[in-house]
Amino acid sequence: SGKPQPGRRVVALPVDGGLDPVPAGETGLLAVHRSDPGVMLGYWNRPAEDAAARRGEWFVSGDLVSFDADGYVHHHGRADDVMTSLGYRVSPLEVERALAAHRWVADVGVAETEVKDGLWLITAFIVATPDAPAPDALIEDVQGFAEQRLAGFKLPRRFVCVDALPRTPNGKIKRAELRTSGVE
Repeated sequence: SGKPQPGRRVVALPVDGGLDPVPAGETGLLAVHRSDPGVMLGYWNRPAEDAAARRGEWFVSGDLVSFDADGYVHHHGRADDVMTSLGYRVSPLEVERALAAHRWVADVGVAETEVKDGLWLITAFIVATPDAPAPDALIEDVQGFAEQRLAGFKLPRRFVCVDALPRTPNGKIKRAELRTSGVE
């Protein structure tokens, strides 16, 4: 994403709490010092959200980032979008980037979906290109493609073909809608 503007105090704080920034290369929550004139004053009439966004002198966003040794910020997605597989955190963005490189994938969104009470699986929602084969053949090909590019715990366990992904007006995937769709 680039480097913070000169004079800005921006760090990555541990996801599970704490006031000490994580070391370079580790992922944490993007935090901006509350003395920064560009930080909002708080959430109007939403005390719980306001309290959750404050950690000591830091305003904590919901964005997962890491800083490299040169001070560049790398965005890893929203914390509330992160999935858990075999005890590991998995960013949907990483899985989407891998699947989007497939020749028959026009668009892709990834989210956890509950397939039965308490059982959640990483699910890939695929929009096929016009020249793609039938859904079963497409899914089989995309699965093999994913296995070559992703660690086993990052692999989607379900694939759902869709006509389009739900998106916000500014083009972001509505993962909350994906989490509740495509469940058989």
